[in-house]
Amino acid sequence: MPALAEAAPLRPVDDLDACVALMRTGSRTFFAASRLLPHRVRASSIALYAFCRVADDLVDDGGMALDQALATLSNRLDHIYRGQPLDHVEDRALAVVVQRHQLPRALLDALLDGFAWDAQGRRYDTLEDLHDYGARVAGSVGAMMCWIMGVRSPQALARACELGVAMQLTNIARDVGEDARNGRLYLPGQWLAQAGIDAAVWMQRPTCTPELQAVVARLLDEADRLYHQAAAGIALLPRDCRSAIRAARLIYAEIGQQLRRDGLDPLRQRAVVPTSRKLVLLASASVLSGWKRAAANDTPPLAAIAYLVDHCDTRPLPLDAPAHEAAATKALGERVVWMLELFERLEAHRIDQRGERQRKPEVTTV
Repeated sequence: MPALAEAAPLRPVDDLDACVALMRTGSRTFFAASRLLPHRVRASSIALYAFCRVADDLVDDGGMALDQALATLSNRLDHIYRGQPLDHVEDRALAVVVQRHQLPRALLDALLDGFAWDAQGRRYDTLEDLHDYGARVAGSVGAMMCWIMGVRSPQALARACELGVAMQLTNIARDVGEDARNGRLYLPGQWLAQAGIDAAVWMQRPTCTPELQAVVARLLDEADRLYHQAAAGIALLPRDCRSAIRAARLIYAEIGQQLRRDGLDPLRQRAVVPTSRKLVLLASASVLSGWKRAAANDTPPLAAIAYLVDHCDTRPLPLDAPAHEAAATKALGERVVWMLELFERLEAHRIDQRGERQRKPEVTTV
């Protein structure tokens, strides 16, 4: 049994630095959008993202059998939810998030299910099957971000999940070529068959044809539908969080537009949104965040994400909870606020230092 982190000193500075490094190198879009989050949310989102990245890497390429990797991650979550994280920076950081926000365990378990589906090389016959996959690997993250922002309504959680699924569909459309080279295929089998594409034959020699382009375009159209449906949920978020989520939505949707501009050929090149365009979208998201529209409340959640919303129970722990759980919560709870606030102060200090460096006059030589 690995040693528990409670026997090791807390290292909040090192933990935050390591988590920021993971976020910066793991997803440029997420990193760009997260810069618009308020400090009170950004520290938690960094910690959450770091654990998700490490978990994905462990399942996908951690040198373990799938069952062993999943058992390892489940054990790590067990310790995190007992307030006794193992001695990994991302576990210690996530334990703080879990205790501060009472993050539902079911959302992280769903994410691990999605990682397992990836490792198993699953293929998806219908769009609904693909929604099920997207709900686990991305919808769960959307729900967790919504929860961390302090919004717990079923409608807001549903829209956040749908935004995650839309982003995942965009990823799939963009990465068709890269996935094929790695022996993976996520496009719905029924759609390929309807377009006259034999998936097994195509995987042996992936090529871009008008038929494949039609399938990719169809997937982007579905992503756009979900982006539109999810947009209403942004109005339900705290005002200081809306710009970051709107930015993520706009930038990811722009990836689909860039793919269309590139001729819907994901095998030739990977669609990338130019930095100049990202800056425009970030500025647009910041301006639009102040315009709060009434959110639609009559749209049922996507069927694939309904179970995630149902598992987000906002009720407090029962009074007769086991004594060891109450003790663990109390032990970690005493340092939660201090640690998160320290994370936030450190990030604010970084921003101040960077601004100070930029204000200093440059020394020129002749």
